[in-house]
Amino acid sequence: MAHSHSHSLSSGPSPLDPLPAKIVVGLLVAIGVAVIAGAVLLWPSRQHVDIPMPFQNASGASASIQKGHVVSSGLGDCGSPSASQVLTTAPQPAVPGAGRCIETLVAIDSGPNAGAKTLLESSPGPSQPHFAAGDRIRVVRQVDDQGTTNYAFYDFERGWALVALAVAFSVVIVAVARWRGLLALVGIVVAFLVLVVFLLPALRDGAPAVPVALVASAAILYAVIYLAHGVNLRTSAALLGTLTSLLLAAGLSWAAVNLAHLTGLSDDQSSQVSAYLGNVSISGLLLAGFIIGSLGVLNDVTVTQASTVFELAHLGGSRRAIFLGAIRVGRDHIASTVYTLVLAYAGSSLPLLLLFSVANRSLGDVLISESVAIELARSAVGGIALALSVPLTTAIAAVLARPAEISSAPTTPANSRHTRT
Repeated sequence: MAHSHSHSLSSGPSPLDPLPAKIVVGLLVAIGVAVIAGAVLLWPSRQHVDIPMPFQNASGASASIQKGHVVSSGLGDCGSPSASQVLTTAPQPAVPGAGRCIETLVAIDSGPNAGAKTLLESSPGPSQPHFAAGDRIRVVRQVDDQGTTNYAFYDFERGWALVALAVAFSVVIVAVARWRGLLALVGIVVAFLVLVVFLLPALRDGAPAVPVALVASAAILYAVIYLAHGVNLRTSAALLGTLTSLLLAAGLSWAAVNLAHLTGLSDDQSSQVSAYLGNVSISGLLLAGFIIGSLGVLNDVTVTQASTVFELAHLGGSRRAIFLGAIRVGRDHIASTVYTLVLAYAGSSLPLLLLFSVANRSLGDVLISESVAIELARSAVGGIALALSVPLTTAIAAVLARPAEISSAPTTPANSRHTRT
């Protein structure tokens, strides 16, 4: 029997040498065990914590938030005796001469005073909320030491709007990404559960912020990466690269906070935490925010790099060529992501920058003020960790993704068959 031969490219990467895979899997298992042990060690105690003053009523309990809707809103004289009171009749007018206020009549829809009304007064201006008849709002119900009930505006009722946005977001993600999109949504739910069930209660108990943030971040990464991208060597390379980069980000965050003497007290919410939760370290809270904030961008870059390496491996070539090709892709990704990162932080600081711009302060004073310095440090830490994650993840993936090789096959066209002689 005569046979003819040709050369053809194999359909994918050659089988991996077992040693690199065993090392990567072993490292991920060891890190996973350490994360579980850390979570057990740092698990919150669920001890009772007093409700901070801004969120409690006169008796020390949580302030009651009730539903309502706007009946009417318009200009009137300030100082109506009916303001904030429970009304079963028409509100009493104010004495003229105290200025003009926006008077909003609100029907109370829930709670002990459901069916009654209250009158809200606010100053006119572009920064104040604008009410229109039919608007659904939420009001705070307070009862003072004398038993008098008062109401104040709390927020707009936006539950259904957010539900609609969440449904639209989920539908689009699942429609485009299909099964992986659905698993990514499950990963988001898992991430929020980790934050709510573990991270926040542990920080509230005064646990050290950096270990808590690292344990929570690692747990989130294991869940979201494997859920969204499947359990395989490509995903494992991305996960190991992300975990290593996260550790670098933690070290950089600690160095930045200490080097720049960042306290976190320039933020109003942090000041309230310091005042009412004395066992919580504000600088630690700031550190945890740095670490958690770096998760998303690191995950995005490392998954892209690992995928690039494995796709290039399918085309063949040396590991060096594959590594350099993936690095070129990574450079473009770094360039686009870094300015996105900086602009996102700058956008969140626009109100602060506006205040500085009208305070007639020099650019140097603005940049070294803590509020701006925190965002600059956050951008620097995120950018450095992002840049280092590219070669790190690319190297890990290049070791795991063995390049396709040229294999021997019949030399005649691929469709030719054996010829019997």
